[in-house]
Amino acid sequence: MTEVFLRRLTRWQAEQQRESIANVYVECYGPPGGTGEPGGADRKAFLERFERHVQEPDFDMVTADSGAVLAGCLYGFRGTRGSALLESLRDVLPADVAGRAAVGRLFVLTELMVLPDYRLEGVATRLRDLLLSRHMTDVVVAAVPPGDGVAHEVLRAWSYTKLGEFGPPQREAWLRVGPG
Repeated sequence: MTEVFLRRLTRWQAEQQRESIANVYVECYGPPGGTGEPGGADRKAFLERFERHVQEPDFDMVTADSGAVLAGCLYGFRGTRGSALLESLRDVLPADVAGRAAVGRLFVLTELMVLPDYRLEGVATRLRDLLLSRHMTDVVVAAVPPGDGVAHEVLRAWSYTKLGEFGPPQREAWLRVGPG
């Protein structure tokens, strides 16, 4: 097993790492074989979302590094009343969960990515545990691309329940009530 080190990034550090993070995104979610173009639509759409997400209240990010390789990352933010993402989730969130979001008790995991060579080593779980360790929330919603088998497997292993699709862009919401 390759040694992987986790670290938290500030908003500024996350913005400085955006190109590296976009590379990981394309390798994880782009066309098979990682053949996504550096300026491709998937990459551009990710960078646009990322730019919006880093401005959200309580944005937090954790990266997994193995030597000089960015092996993965997870980021999210506290869902607050009036946020664009929370508004788009309105139709899929149960009423009691929406109420908790209104009082700042909901955290949204917006992007999880781990390079294929580092999967099945517990990296995603370690990223989640560190990211959520300083957020006092009792509801976590994960937003993932629809039909993504790997992300779905991870969320099921973490005991999340699929709520449904929302967007644009089209995403699936998964819910976990209780820590993590």
